[in-house]
Amino acid sequence: MTSAAISKNIDPVTLDIVKDSLIAIGDEMFYALARTSMSPIIYEVLDYASGLANAKGQLLTQGNGACGFIGLLSFMVNEVLDKFGENIKPGDIFIINDPYGGGGSHLSDVGLVMPIFYHGELVAFSANKAHWTEVGGKDPGSWTTDSTEIFQEGLQFPCIKLFEEGKVNQGLVDLIAANVRFPDLSLGDMWAGVAALRTGERRFVELCDKYGKDIVLSSIEYLLNHGEQMSRKELAKLPKGTFETVDYIDDDGVNQDPLKVQVKVTITDDEFICDFRGSHPQVLGPINCSYTALCSAVRIIFLSITNPSQDVNDGVFRPLKVIADEGSVFTAQRPAPVSTYWETMIYGADLIWRALAPVLPHRLTAGHLLSVCAVIVSGKHQDTGEPFLIVEPSAGGWGAGLGKDGEVGQFCIGDGETFNVPVEVAETRYGIMVDEYSLHTDGAGAGEFRGGAGAVRSYRAMTDNQFVTATFGRHKFLPWGINGGHEGSANKFYIIKTNGEVCGPFGKCARFPLNKGDVVRLITATGGGYGDPLKRSVEKVALDVKNGFISLEQAKNDYGVIIDPDTFEVTGLTPEREQKEGK
Repeated sequence: MTSAAISKNIDPVTLDIVKDSLIAIGDEMFYALARTSMSPIIYEVLDYASGLANAKGQLLTQGNGACGFIGLLSFMVNEVLDKFGENIKPGDIFIINDPYGGGGSHLSDVGLVMPIFYHGELVAFSANKAHWTEVGGKDPGSWTTDSTEIFQEGLQFPCIKLFEEGKVNQGLVDLIAANVRFPDLSLGDMWAGVAALRTGERRFVELCDKYGKDIVLSSIEYLLNHGEQMSRKELAKLPKGTFETVDYIDDDGVNQDPLKVQVKVTITDDEFICDFRGSHPQVLGPINCSYTALCSAVRIIFLSITNPSQDVNDGVFRPLKVIADEGSVFTAQRPAPVSTYWETMIYGADLIWRALAPVLPHRLTAGHLLSVCAVIVSGKHQDTGEPFLIVEPSAGGWGAGLGKDGEVGQFCIGDGETFNVPVEVAETRYGIMVDEYSLHTDGAGAGEFRGGAGAVRSYRAMTDNQFVTATFGRHKFLPWGINGGHEGSANKFYIIKTNGEVCGPFGKCARFPLNKGDVVRLITATGGGYGDPLKRSVEKVALDVKNGFISLEQAKNDYGVIIDPDTFEVTGLTPEREQKEGK
């Protein structure tokens, strides 16, 4: 009897309880990895994901820190199934970070997959993908802005066995330890991933013991079908038709020419089709992304448009179709470098966002900072003399929307529920001082509803011979406004030397040298505005000036409101504002 037939004979309450139990297993796996990890980018930043797939490789549940991993787990599991098939045994654990297939993004995002057997039958998989602080390569941190081939970016794990029938492949572990700069961190993160997999296995087997294997498998089919039903219900509410847009990526990190990218979104009663054909071919620099990473980006924005609170599984994405030219900047082929893939991947989501924002104002805002604004700082600690490595994203501003100002100091859409390393942790573990962590109140993104402010974060080197590598996309092409709202501002960073020399602003740089007292000043974008700035209420404009979000000059020039500099009271309106208001 099939799972679908069995499920008809099971009461819906039981099906729902088991469905929610599967989701809870994904959450427990997520927390198990964070609690046992060695790297701040995992246990503080939460740059990882974990979850379950069924025996066919379909995603059942996923706990996310970085939502850019949505869907990558099922690609990983399918790679295991395709490569090993009948040779998958109890106790096996597979390791994979291939960027060009099998759920790849960049080499630092290392995936682990474990089959789950019940009384000798393969019933599911547990899986996770986490950003290891180090996987080797030519640069500390294993990503950079000037790599030109994948071989410079670190160790490649082409879906191989880390454990075989419960026995660890010690030769592979030794190989990893010998090829990374921080073996304690990398191996610690590996063992944390293994612990999370085994947590998922244990809980899934317990679920089968409690309810029976047939009921659990039936609940899996119910879970996937429920996800599809929820998506199709929301898809029916969307405007039908074809929507297109074009944008430009700043550059590839090696050459300075902008890269044209585009999308055509077609929404029908049954499908949500995203066609990226015509976008720039893959490039020499490391901003290329893989097709699997593009699919993950599309899934993020699809969820945002349809049902943001929906629990993630592969059923949710059955109406989704992603098309792209082979060998494009969105579908890089070996041996193209991909270490800063996110600079392109997030454009995949942003293009769809921009194309649909005018027709979905209740769901989609103006443009946001877009870039992860990732930074590496490396050197030696001033107290211990030990090497340290900062690898983290930066928070910035989001765009305004219908009836709302943009959010301030949030991470980009690809990062999701991630965090900065706290100032106290950074100053304790790393050879730096945090001179400043504040809002970037440049007044950009003017509108009836204004864009959210970005952030400023400054690191002061406490020893000589440190270096910084950073990639801040949307440095040249700004967050877009909508419905008359103004553009936001650029992501950028400066190096301020002890002699007063200021270098920058930069959008990308690799291994810029720092000596004791030099400061890296990271500045992220303000989001785009929504609506005509002359329609913003004078009370809000006055409050914005009082709170320091805009200047007196911006209040007058952008919003047409004249503010008393001492009392912050409105003293008049410009002729343009009066004309707009019909006075």
